[in-house]
Amino acid sequence: MANNKIGIQTIKLTNPPSIIAANAIVGPKEGKGPLAKNFDIVLEDDLYGEASWEKAESKMAIETVKSAVLKAKVYLEDIDYFVAGDLLNQLMASSFAARELQIPYFGLFGACSTMTEALSLAAMMVDGGYADYVVAATSSHFSAAERQFRFPLELGNQRPLTAQWTVTGAGAAVLTKNSGGPNITHITTGKVIDYGITDAYNMGAAMAPAAVDTIKAHLRDTGFTSESYDLIITGDLGIIGMDIAKEMLVKEGINVKNNFSDCGVEIFNHFEQDTHAGGSGCGCSAVVFCGYLYRLLKEKKIRKLLLVSTGALLSPTSLHQGESIPSIAHAVTIESNL
Repeated sequence: MANNKIGIQTIKLTNPPSIIAANAIVGPKEGKGPLAKNFDIVLEDDLYGEASWEKAESKMAIETVKSAVLKAKVYLEDIDYFVAGDLLNQLMASSFAARELQIPYFGLFGACSTMTEALSLAAMMVDGGYADYVVAATSSHFSAAERQFRFPLELGNQRPLTAQWTVTGAGAAVLTKNSGGPNITHITTGKVIDYGITDAYNMGAAMAPAAVDTIKAHLRDTGFTSESYDLIITGDLGIIGMDIAKEMLVKEGINVKNNFSDCGVEIFNHFEQDTHAGGSGCGCSAVVFCGYLYRLLKEKKIRKLLLVSTGALLSPTSLHQGESIPSIAHAVTIESNL
């Protein structure tokens, strides 16, 4: 019998781990958005002094982990596990970061849901007594993602209004045993949901049903209501996907009128910055959480947060073969004080 499991998809942590430090690095465009003052580093050059966008992304991952560990007042040698992922083939950014960091490493792929996947597994490791310190991190880069999943940037292809802008950024959080919060108290693991969307430029519509399914499962398993939370925030549904998710939740009788948002909506001034439907990418919920929401939790401006990162599990191969876009969402409850 799984003692910590409640309901079908959720676990309640016995000794809720604390997130003792977080760090966020973003690119120039993100640094011009409404959350700019919350990020630790804003790059002036999205190549970050490297020879390629992929190397720049890996460097962001390395530096945000080092900075988060420094904030936690521990050493890299104290970290038991590094759990991380990105959007690139074979997790290139994260794996190359792990090569330099030399921390025991679990590479994760949940597309843009990877930050809450990483937080979930890191929290279980600490709660289960398998680690004293774990770093959860993710990254993405607009230029690297565009040329892998869509078109070479040199072509200058026009993007439809449903398209989202992959966030250039990396976020990292350090978890340890309960030391005063913010604490991860509940984890709801999502299921793969596919409503048959095939348009890679409309990922918000593809991911919205997965977000709704996970939120419903979380509330069902825990007995919480949407009003139990100061904020329920999805990962990167963007403007279109968030509207779809809200409509679906209301039809399910879940009131999210006053406490629902999306990291992809929050990170950009969409009309001024021409990001169309909003932000996306592994780095989206990572930098919004590690740079903005974490500070609100530390300052107790938010006391109970449901972070629901969302991911479109497509690949260049699946797209070329005409497959639809399966999606997933993972949720973690984070409380500022217990």
